[in-house]
Amino acid sequence: MGIVRTPPPEGHAVNDLTIMVVDDHPMWRDGVARDLTDNGFDVVATADSVASATARARAVRPDVVLMDMNLPDGSGAQATAGVLTAHPGARVLILSASDERDDVLDAIKAGATGYLVKSAQQSELIAAVRATGDGQTVFTPGLAGLVLGEYRRMSQTPETDAPVLTGRETEVLRYVAKGLSSRQIATRLEISPRTVENHVGSSLRKLQLGNRVELARYAIEHGLDAE
Repeated sequence: MGIVRTPPPEGHAVNDLTIMVVDDHPMWRDGVARDLTDNGFDVVATADSVASATARARAVRPDVVLMDMNLPDGSGAQATAGVLTAHPGARVLILSASDERDDVLDAIKAGATGYLVKSAQQSELIAAVRATGDGQTVFTPGLAGLVLGEYRRMSQTPETDAPVLTGRETEVLRYVAKGLSSRQIATRLEISPRTVENHVGSSLRKLQLGNRVELARYAIEHGLDAE
């Protein structure tokens, strides 16, 4: 079984990735952490609940979070939202036994950038973690089509009183959806990073969104990443 990946943003290298593993089964959690460590990753924390995942993400600020969907005090989607609120710079890769449609979509809507089922081989997991840290989206085959289909459906649903973004704000938003940093966007558009941040801030206010992760999700849901 392979994985589906999108190209990484330019200029982003995967070196010294820090990882947090969230799973309520100690043997599985410790085994995954050990496999990652053996493959050169720095596992800086593990957690077994929504509450502990959120608290530890705030404390250690991992680059990548491997997240189970079934936790004792809530869902992996809830934990994903909590982690990204505590540390917006994290990228969350779901690693779950479930491939149910609702679980997949709930996780992605909460901000996860990929979804891998636990039947994946160790080599696939290692490749998925590297890809996630490199800014790519990773899905078990079959799930990518499900997510894209849902995004298309949502983008075709008419919206009333939708906020109007300027042309430049839309350009910036398109690059945010692709995972580029403010500096990378500035280089592409030949403007300053501060100007990029101003456009991001304006878009956040107009769309009534809380952070850059939510902004990227909005852009993906509206198909801006494909343009």
